[in-house]
Amino acid sequence: MKIAIINGPNLNLLGQRETSVYGTQSFEDFYKELKHQFPAVEFHYVQSNIEGELIDAIQQFGFNADGIVLNPGGYTHTSVAIGDAIAAVKAPVVEVHISNVHAREEFRKLSHVSGKAAGSIIGLGLKGYELAIRWLMSQ
Repeated sequence: MKIAIINGPNLNLLGQRETSVYGTQSFEDFYKELKHQFPAVEFHYVQSNIEGELIDAIQQFGFNADGIVLNPGGYTHTSVAIGDAIAAVKAPVVEVHISNVHAREEFRKLSHVSGKAAGSIIGLGLKGYELAIRWLMSQ
């Protein structure tokens, strides 16, 4: 099984930024744990702060992976183009957010991604990635 994990802006700073919201673990350390926990999965990981690069990754893996776990970060609330990219690909996409976006600022309640994704996991910390992978593996 081939699963792509695509992280958007500022997620490269996990473990350093707003630790009260996002925790103290870096994504790189967490990614090592995921690879150990799911040895049967061929993972591909992309992180970018650039919207177009995220769209390129969705398009790249959306036709040759079994699924995509996507945390579009702040682009969730602004990028119609990322939503369109999700709608254009065959692989199911699970939207993941570490924090509960609905309990934060009002603008975070709008998502251009949720309606195009197979499902959303919001507010369960890094555990959301694991849950998304388990769901994709069950498809």
